[in-house]
Amino acid sequence: MNLKIFALVLATLMSISAKTIAQTWDRSAPGDFQGRYLVSVSDADMLASAYVDGKLGSREGKDAISVIPLTGKQIRDLRAYETEASNSVAGPPAAVAVTPDGRYALVVETFEQRPPGDWQNQTFTDLKHGKRLLVFDLSNPTRPTQVQELVIAERPTSVSINRDGSLVSVTFHPKGSGAKTPLALIPLNNGRLGQPIYPSVSPLPQGHELIHTTWHPTENTLALVNTSAAEISFTKVVRQANNLELQPWGNVVKIEKAPYIARFTPDGRHLIVNNLFWGADVQGTWNEAPRGSVVSIRLKADTQPDGSPRHALVSRAMTSVSPEGLTVSPNGRYVVTTNLERSYLPYNDNRITWFSSLTLMTLDPQTGQLKPSSRLSL
Repeated sequence: MNLKIFALVLATLMSISAKTIAQTWDRSAPGDFQGRYLVSVSDADMLASAYVDGKLGSREGKDAISVIPLTGKQIRDLRAYETEASNSVAGPPAAVAVTPDGRYALVVETFEQRPPGDWQNQTFTDLKHGKRLLVFDLSNPTRPTQVQELVIAERPTSVSINRDGSLVSVTFHPKGSGAKTPLALIPLNNGRLGQPIYPSVSPLPQGHELIHTTWHPTENTLALVNTSAAEISFTKVVRQANNLELQPWGNVVKIEKAPYIARFTPDGRHLIVNNLFWGADVQGTWNEAPRGSVVSIRLKADTQPDGSPRHALVSRAMTSVSPEGLTVSPNGRYVVTTNLERSYLPYNDNRITWFSSLTLMTLDPQTGQLKPSSRLSL
């Protein structure tokens, strides 16, 4: 399985107990799940090695959204139910989001599905930018059903839903949207998307990539991940008449190289961010990146002279290589990253690792201190 797809599974698994995470995975053992189901998306358009050599490889079916109800008494009883959902692995593992009530899933189409043709000659450049946001009804998890598609700006990269399920945020790659609109805010009512609003995002410089946004668990506040400048900013989403505006909230926090996605802790006291250490000064942008990291930011650590909150970087922990996926446990005590390692390299590249991995670390919910606990190769 492409690790980005696995990362989406991890990010949408809302309640696995710490005991289940720590123990050896045994398909005959009883499951200790507390969630309702797993939701993931899979991209059938490209081999993982296309990141390096551009070759898409043979077609492997169609893009899909999969739902795994957690109703089996044993892990081996779990079954996946899927339907077609155009999506792309070429972006952060945040292409799918589920509403707080678990009724609907939203999927962004970063690239369209690959065109017909001779697969031996198709390359990554043959993929066209996507521009759709898809809504799926999960009321019957054994029959996920598409109920809406909305045309938005080109090349959406991530989707997130606020605490009460009424607002959706979508980010866009600057090469897709022409840097005109890095962010969309879209009303959501009973599974129905309204008209997108494209607010001005300050202080995002022209051409910088807003790669991910995430909503605070108790209020309409967004954390914005600027991967180009390696910084996090916070903004309040405020309704003005029939419009939505962003009001900067507190200071910008400089973090480490190539941040990718962010997750709030359940109590909203801290923001956790992964850093991949990719860049133009790394061979192949990512092929020889060093070990990555995770940092924690404490919100409202104190007050600035003008009365606005000061957010503070409080802890850092190392992961393995390219920690693309990130999630925080429901009790706020654990953080897990999914690490690509160098598993995506072509088979004839002697740098290939032949495995990916997980990094498990503990998190102090009060102080935000991170402590690596273990690493598991996959």
